[in-house]
Amino acid sequence: MARPLTTAQKINGVLRRVPAWPLYVLGGLWAAFLFWQALTGRLGVEPINALEREYGDTALKLLVAGLAVTPLLKYTRISLLKFRRAIGLLTFFFVLAHFSVWALLDVQSFGRVWADILKRPYVTVGMIAFVGLIPLALTSNNLSIRKLGRNWRRLHQLVYGIAILGAVHFIWLSKGFQIEPLVYLGLILGLLATRIRWNALKARGAVRA
Repeated sequence: MARPLTTAQKINGVLRRVPAWPLYVLGGLWAAFLFWQALTGRLGVEPINALEREYGDTALKLLVAGLAVTPLLKYTRISLLKFRRAIGLLTFFFVLAHFSVWALLDVQSFGRVWADILKRPYVTVGMIAFVGLIPLALTSNNLSIRKLGRNWRRLHQLVYGIAILGAVHFIWLSKGFQIEPLVYLGLILGLLATRIRWNALKARGAVRA
């Protein structure tokens, strides 16, 4: 007699029938909706700054979602692995949109963009995170996985540092004491902590002692 399916197995069975492509559609529609809101004055008296923040906030949410895939599988056995590539590419898309609104609509000058990158620490940190995402986006395909082999996984582990830089960028640009940026940093650090092999570290410590 077959064992009854667990809740995680039932959920995974449903998820296997759900394609990943609707995520791209939803991401594009959300980006377009935010742009339309800015264009029609529905984002407040400073629509460009508001649009810039909305795109950046969406990118951070997606970063957190992408980092949560592995812990979710580890602790609940629910697998969202098939959606991780879409989440990652949408993260890059919204970071690119965030940067584009800032550079093209806000600053509107290559010289000023470069000056801000050099002089403003929060811009420097954000730019490092953005540049770091480029090779990850370019190699988010099956061909790159085959060509790079084990190096593909090592390359994509850069996202851990990029996520921290993204949270620091948000904290740094926020005016005064804001809870939301700290929540993002806490979530990111917590999700990264789940990847540490604590038992292995304890074993090494015991051996050294």
